[in-house]
Amino acid sequence: MDGVINLGTTLERKLIVRKEDCISFLGGGVKPSLASPRMIGHMEYAARDAVLAHLDEGQDTVGTRVDVKHLGATPLGDEVTYKATVTAVEGNKVTFDVEAVDSREIVGSGTHERYVIDVERFARGLRKKFGQE
Repeated sequence: MDGVINLGTTLERKLIVRKEDCISFLGGGVKPSLASPRMIGHMEYAARDAVLAHLDEGQDTVGTRVDVKHLGATPLGDEVTYKATVTAVEGNKVTFDVEAVDSREIVGSGTHERYVIDVERFARGLRKKFGQE
């Protein structure tokens, strides 16, 4: 990685909670709300996208650790702002503070780690692992 990822690099993305983002197992008496795995996934994508422009060609990032609290329910149709901010860079490891805020409150917060990888080398490792090389 020759590109520089600066501390404080931040990305915010606003998304509307869609039906496919919601839990559905609480029954008809409960309005559908944002599922934790979807919230965390959107946080991860915000973190990835925050640093993507700072990477060299052929590089990307992969998530390796998530420590997030889901603090409140967000109903179907509400808007959520997902924010990722770089808090540490140690070699190829990049650490982020992540947050999700709906129209009323912070609904998720925590930390996320990603590693900068060479995509072709990563693909080769997967092929080798599964006997395809």
